[in-house]
Amino acid sequence: CAAQAGLQGQAIALADIGLSDDGRFTALDDTVIGSLFKLYPLEDLMVEDFGAALPASGLQLLEPAWKAVLSNKGILPLLWQRHRGHPNLLPAEFDDGSALPAGWVRKPLHSREGANIAMHLADGSWLESEGPYHGPCIRQASHPLTAFDGQYPLVGSWIVGDRACGIGIREDASRITRDSARFLPHAIVEQSRTAIYL
Repeated sequence: CAAQAGLQGQAIALADIGLSDDGRFTALDDTVIGSLFKLYPLEDLMVEDFGAALPASGLQLLEPAWKAVLSNKGILPLLWQRHRGHPNLLPAEFDDGSALPAGWVRKPLHSREGANIAMHLADGSWLESEGPYHGPCIRQASHPLTAFDGQYPLVGSWIVGDRACGIGIREDASRITRDSARFLPHAIVEQSRTAIYL
């Protein structure tokens, strides 16, 4: 996408990023990295040695640090406590380790793309996924996805500032949407007073 927008970038392995004497992130040739898009979880980066250098480094992360709050499932019980009964929220609570009731899902705070999910379906059956995430969890009431020809679509949104700019449709053969799900992005491009959906 960056190249299509006319931006020049360079791919670099995370292990090849260094820190200069004055606290700036650098490439192998000591070129200062001014902006960075990374596919590495912020919550992991923040607890590593380099994470402490982020605030003073001048590095612009193209995924801003506040996204770590939104990607943490712990926000879901907090939202439910604050806005109990809101039509856009599902009941959620921090997991106390007790048996998961039917109709509820258990999710690790930092899981991604359907990993390490336990779903106790309303009929008493279970669906579970494996993955690398462990630690504290939340539990959330399940809202079953509707199947179309045996596929379960899920719609996500992109918001920049206070404006909707796109949606993504992920579709999986499982009720747990995984990293192998098909994905179709849609951009909302405004032209004068009209919105174009691509």
